Amino acid sequence: MTETPVRTERRGHVLEVTLDRPKANAIDLATSRVMGEVFTAFRDDPELRVAIVTGAGDKFFCPGWDLKAAADGDAVDGDYGLGGFGGLQELRGLNKPVIAAVNGIACGGGLELALSADIILAADHATFALPEIRSGTVADAASIKLPKRIPYHIAMEMLLTGRWFDVDEAARWGLINQIHPAAELMAKAREMADLLASGPPLVYAAIKEIVREAEDMKFNDALNRITKSQFATVETLYRSEDQLEGARAFAEKRDPVWRGK
Repeated sequence: MTETPVRTERRGHVLEVTLDRPKANAIDLATSRVMGEVFTAFRDDPELRVAIVTGAGDKFFCPGWDLKAAADGDAVDGDYGLGGFGGLQELRGLNKPVIAAVNGIACGGGLELALSADIILAADHATFALPEIRSGTVADAASIKLPKRIPYHIAMEMLLTGRWFDVDEAARWGLINQIHPAAELMAKAREMADLLASGPPLVYAAIKEIVREAEDMKFNDALNRITKSQFATVETLYRSEDQLEGARAFAEKRDPVWRGK
């Protein structure tokens, strides 16, 4: 295996992505471009159904933008590559579940990376913050996403003060799904990934597209688009072999065998 800031491992239908840039797993432009390539390949590989993203070591998940690289000339408005910063938050058509296994500090762009996942599991020592305010800049993606994920006033406190939240407070506000002892985090993430990988991938794709596209739509408009199969993933699902397999398995009182087609 060649040296790379991003390590990947395929485990059946699951792709594990580990950000590995000592000392803190910060993301510079080159790393972001690699991550974009990794997640684009995940999106486009029909054999892969779920991804886990985590950080190397036991202290940092990701602190976000590499300020040392910025001081050396990386432009904040430079080429982040496919999917934007970290390869996830702007990646179009990513209709597969992504799990963030937050193994330590997740701040700034690192918290934004976690927010780009669908499910967030955290080690019991993980901490969270948006400290951009202290360096005179804006947490742009978090300013858009966070007030939609947790109570508005809590999100604004994070954005306006930059204060740190421990894992218990993050769970209390619904920022994360589960807390696990650090030594068990990856095992629990793999357990969750295996559960999702055993499920119907075409249904997952439809769920993700509906949730993404309907976010700013009126309820009736979104529902009409679903019932009229105006979402591409819903149209694919309703014409699929898996749709028939689900009905047959229910009638035959057996577990369905999902083929993603």
